[in-house]
Amino acid sequence: MANLDLQTARTLYEARKWFAIVPPFFFPPTFFYDAPFGRFSPSTKSIFTVDGIRSWIAMELVALVAFSNSYLRSPLSPTSTLALTSPTRLFPNAPPLSPAHPPTLIALLFVTHYLNRALVSPLRTPSRSKSHLMVAVSAVFFNVINGSLMGTYLSSPPAQSFLADAFARPTFWLGLALWAAGFAGNVAHDEILLNIRRNAKKAAADDANNGKDKPSQEHYAIPHGLLYRFISYPNYFCEWVEWLGFALAASPAPSFASVGAFVATVSPPWLFFFNEVWLMLPRAYKGHKWYHGKFPDYPKDRKVVIPFLF
Repeated sequence: MANLDLQTARTLYEARKWFAIVPPFFFPPTFFYDAPFGRFSPSTKSIFTVDGIRSWIAMELVALVAFSNSYLRSPLSPTSTLALTSPTRLFPNAPPLSPAHPPTLIALLFVTHYLNRALVSPLRTPSRSKSHLMVAVSAVFFNVINGSLMGTYLSSPPAQSFLADAFARPTFWLGLALWAAGFAGNVAHDEILLNIRRNAKKAAADDANNGKDKPSQEHYAIPHGLLYRFISYPNYFCEWVEWLGFALAASPAPSFASVGAFVATVSPPWLFFFNEVWLMLPRAYKGHKWYHGKFPDYPKDRKVVIPFLF
């Protein structure tokens, strides 16, 4: 039974190859389709329209739960079935839960990101456009797979072995520095957007006190400051930097010799980074065009999402 359980876990983990193959196919079509949330939120209400803040919290918390479950249970460990029989520990197969243990330190980076993304940021958001149910369902599906794969990898024997000497490896510290810079940049640029919403909410409250009608749609304005001087989506760019650093610290880079070699060698941290780019770049491009269409005075020299390049 133990061998069967371990083999099942390995089979499920190997299914990550589909996570490398499928998302790139969505890359071209998303240049022509606007996912119905945020500034592309549905203009008319229906039974499929859901609250923007609540749906965001729900779909992002899924990643945190899936990751924590797979990291603590360590399903690829040869002794994983001991979790069913040990009378002394709830998760006897979990890696050492100390920041001095490199895999756990990296796991804490993932947890920190999603605590901010799932709870801190949305709970500080004054308002958010409604979303289509399809967006929330798609995000839940992605986050369950991504969180489970990431936790499984970081707790697996190969990752534990690779990270055993992490503190002596320069690329590990470079990865942590990139993650920290990307995370801080993401939070800072989100704060600029939050201030736009706070000011709009205050203005709407003042208008209501003066007898004016409440706006029917979310307020948008041109953001300024920090990397907004150069690109329309610095929060996306900073998130890519964050996950690039995470992957660099957590895992060896995949082989780019061929498609087959890439699929065979890519690990979940690198998969997540590449999938972030595939799925977010088209939306950044469409949003950049939206800004130019909505605001005639939008800065003409701003790039889309990579400073000075694109």
